[in-house]
Amino acid sequence: MSASAPVASLHAQAFAPPVATGKRNLVGLTREELTAAVAELGEPAFRARQLFSWIYDKGETDFEKMSSLSKAFRAKLAESFQVARPGVATAQLSFDGTRKWLLQFDDRQQVEAVHIPDDERGTLCVSSQVGCTLTCRFCHTGTQRLVRNLGPAEIVGQVMLAKDHFGEWPASRPERDITNLVFMGMGEPLYNYENVAKAIRIIKDGEGLGISKRKITLSTAGVVPMMQRCGEELGVNLAVSLHAVIDEIRDVIVPLNRKYPIAELMAACRAYPGVHNARRITFEYVMLKGVNDSDADARGLIQLLKDIPAKTNLIPFNPWPGAPFECSLPERIERFARILNDAGLAAPVRTPRGQDIYAACGQLKSASQRLKKSEREAAEAPTSPSP
Repeated sequence: MSASAPVASLHAQAFAPPVATGKRNLVGLTREELTAAVAELGEPAFRARQLFSWIYDKGETDFEKMSSLSKAFRAKLAESFQVARPGVATAQLSFDGTRKWLLQFDDRQQVEAVHIPDDERGTLCVSSQVGCTLTCRFCHTGTQRLVRNLGPAEIVGQVMLAKDHFGEWPASRPERDITNLVFMGMGEPLYNYENVAKAIRIIKDGEGLGISKRKITLSTAGVVPMMQRCGEELGVNLAVSLHAVIDEIRDVIVPLNRKYPIAELMAACRAYPGVHNARRITFEYVMLKGVNDSDADARGLIQLLKDIPAKTNLIPFNPWPGAPFECSLPERIERFARILNDAGLAAPVRTPRGQDIYAACGQLKSASQRLKKSEREAAEAPTSPSP
């Protein structure tokens, strides 16, 4: 679709939600868990490696088509298990080629995932929570209360569904529409660390989805106690949603700062494993008119990052209904970037993508709402897969 196409040309298509079968989903299981599941069916361990390849490299969902498995084993699998993706409530295509999926799970909760194409790469932005733990004031997701964490199957499933869309199987094929993965969708990944970590281990497995840890970026608003563990255990790139250089301002726009102020956050960044070994931390900085975009703010950012290998992404604020901020003027953003660049700090200005379908940074939100316990149990009873 041409980049010059009008906003009115955006495409939206609705799909049926997933059909619950009551069977355990094999998506989201690690090698070890697949081995245990195979052993329960009386099969040797090497079958787990074959099954892992069929699920995560070949992307197969039909046991009958897993031809290297015996017919009897395939029948056993079909009786107890499934290989399922999230359902797609709505899919939208922006005039600039950005795609957004509103995904729906068995309990009818929803999240959004976004694919952003570029000349040399394609970045998939995935969610880690339904809603968000945090209440960052410039972020549309932050206006939605946390409903629940996503499980590994629901996180990995976002990647697999996108690969289904692009026909990107086997995952090991050299030509890919999905070259990079960012945990920058709905939710704070480090407040769902165990599930996110398990999903990342599956995603980066070289015999499965095979997305290198160097191509995976996890974004955090600054959950300081978890940052070191993330770097040591996962080795992925880190992006920090900074957005202000003094606590008085960051306390307001990123309330998590009241718990982990800037000095503690910067200390955690300096200690992030690998940061002084050819790896840079990306600092996200949304440009808010009259809030954090002065020359003094730019100079403060230079001082803040002077001893940290860093890149700063300057993000023009992407509006959403009821947003309390305005985007900085283009000339102000340009001057802010020039001050940083003149000081030797890499500071590209991010080109907004997918604004017409609310797929840009800070615009993601679903209609899912936190349910009362009785309502949640009633909703889940007929649809939840067996453990």
